[in-house]
Amino acid sequence: MSVNHTTRDIDALVQEEKRLTALECHTEAWAEGLSAGIEADIIAETALATALYEVFRSSGEEVALSLIDRMRERVLAGEFAPSQSRH
Repeated sequence: MSVNHTTRDIDALVQEEKRLTALECHTEAWAEGLSAGIEADIIAETALATALYEVFRSSGEEVALSLIDRMRERVLAGEFAPSQSRH
C-alpha cells in the first residue's frame, strides 16, 4: 500500500521534527543549567530574552510582539500547568 504525502504534509512533518529537536536541545541546556546551580527562573528569563532578541533581530518587532501574545494566551489557557504534558 502506497502512502501519498502532499507537500503540506511533508512540510508539517519537517516542522514537527524541527520542533522536537529544538525541545530536546532546550531540555538538555535547561538540565545543564540546573546542574550548574543556576535557578530555574534565571534560566527561563535568559532563554526568553535570548529568544525574543533573535526573533526581533531576524523578523522584527511585530513578530516578536506576536510571539509574546501567543505565549501569553497559552499560559492563560493552562498549557504550561504542571498537570499538562510537555509542550
